[in-house]
Amino acid sequence: MTNSGLAQINGQRLMASIEQLGQIGIDVNGGVTRLSLSNEELIARQFIIRQMEDAGLHVRQDEAGNLIGRLEGEASDAGAIATGSHIDTVIQAGIFDGALGVLGGIEALRTIREQEIKHFRPLEVICFTDEEGVRFGAGYFGSRAMTGQWNESWLELTDSEGTTLKEAMEYATLDPYGAAFASRSRESIKAYVELHIEQGRVLEEQDAPVGIATAIYGHSWLEVTVRGRADHAGTTPMKLRQDPLTAAAAQLLAIEQIAVEHGGVATIGTLRMAPGAINVIPGEIVFTVDMRHEAAEKLHSMQLAITTELTAIAQQRGLSVSFRTIDSAQPVRSSPSIVDAIAESCKEVGLPGTYMVCGAGHDAVAMNDLTEMGLILVRSRDGISHHPLEWSSPEDCEAGANVLLQTLIKLANELN
Repeated sequence: MTNSGLAQINGQRLMASIEQLGQIGIDVNGGVTRLSLSNEELIARQFIIRQMEDAGLHVRQDEAGNLIGRLEGEASDAGAIATGSHIDTVIQAGIFDGALGVLGGIEALRTIREQEIKHFRPLEVICFTDEEGVRFGAGYFGSRAMTGQWNESWLELTDSEGTTLKEAMEYATLDPYGAAFASRSRESIKAYVELHIEQGRVLEEQDAPVGIATAIYGHSWLEVTVRGRADHAGTTPMKLRQDPLTAAAAQLLAIEQIAVEHGGVATIGTLRMAPGAINVIPGEIVFTVDMRHEAAEKLHSMQLAITTELTAIAQQRGLSVSFRTIDSAQPVRSSPSIVDAIAESCKEVGLPGTYMVCGAGHDAVAMNDLTEMGLILVRSRDGISHHPLEWSSPEDCEAGANVLLQTLIKLANELN
């Protein structure tokens, strides 16, 4: 048997697989678009299946479309140690978001099998369905299904072309009404550890290749609709206007200030107006607000403050405003025992233990409802993500995957 303390993944092989996956859905400008259950993502799934099979893993697809590669341990009936992430992307993405976690997990399990490293518990790497939530407006479909949180009402969600999630699942030869059966028991998964790029600048500022997430921001996504009256731009005096766009301008500034006061973050990601003509005062404005915070009570109070202030601004101008919650997730704390295992693994591979709060949501948020969770973050150049310029160096990716490898070995040999 190989001494697990000396085990290292093959960094060149990992980077080659990331670059190969990054060619699926790429455009002439270098941006990658693989929306969930699109043709591009379905092709990418076949690539992942081949990677899992080449790594010597037993591969299956569950009812929600999650791809699971399993490496049996000495006790096949023991709860598995799982890792993984996603391969669906935002529009015009880079090649690392999600992909590093899936391919880094496959590489770690491949290394364990190749080097015949002893492990008591089974190991699994999971490629989750639709983490990003870009195509249908809500995410974590696969991980939520696995943790028993599947909501059949999601099947009626539509993409920009009017395709429902139900139709997309059928196109992918998945039974839309069978996704709830992807649910796993707490006994089947002992722990979940995700490897992901940071998507921010904290690690770069600290000159640290790898970070240990102690918590992950919770989020709440709101759709805000402000209604006024559409009128002629030339014949309607300023004092007679009921312009929802000027009200929205004040509302957006209020959102920014409230987020700062609460120590969280808030982003206006989309904004559209109707009727949208140069010589017509708009009658309706619709925009989205992405709110995030590491503390559940602060996230709640921030949302309450925002909706209260936006309502007051609309009323002052004789307008109406309505709110719709698109998606939400509570902040989660990493398991202290997994954090300790990651920190020990960092030390073993010669890296400092850099602790931080993760501002981006990941499948680890949903998996926290099923099992103990940990998250390893890898430095992102200039903090850029969800963009063609997204980049993490081969050396940093290798370092993160080696930390994952050692962490999985430790957790897989715990007998309790």
